[in-house]
Amino acid sequence: MSGLLRIVRLLTAIAAVGALTACTAIYRNHGYVPDDEALGQIVVGLDTRTTVASSIGQPGTAGLLTGSSWYYVQSQFRHFSYNAPREVQREVVAVSFDKDGVVENIERFGLENGNVVVLSRRVTDTNIKGVSFLRQLFGNLGKFSAAQFK
Repeated sequence: MSGLLRIVRLLTAIAAVGALTACTAIYRNHGYVPDDEALGQIVVGLDTRTTVASSIGQPGTAGLLTGSSWYYVQSQFRHFSYNAPREVQREVVAVSFDKDGVVENIERFGLENGNVVVLSRRVTDTNIKGVSFLRQLFGNLGKFSAAQFK
């Protein structure tokens, strides 16, 4: 009987450890955003699309209408047990170009309580381009539920 009791205790301990690890959140990162050091190498008003591509790489997304901006997007998703993945962090770097392909401005956007927040900006002109695309990109946060994917 003592041997059977040990086996039951061992199986109970294994089940408890398995249940605790199943309740641990898993975070996954998607996309790429260059860091401030890499962006510091880009000179607004001097660098072109070619030099930007060689220093920080090609973007995952470009401007929808004119292609005048490049967008680098990075998101972090939280996967927790059987729930649908939830985006917990998003960062966007927008590099805008003028009609000649020269860097016009560089901006870094983030999310703060579901709202778009400008984290940093290097602008040569007061006109900020591409805001509607960023609003669309950030606007989809939280609009989906797991019930819609059945």
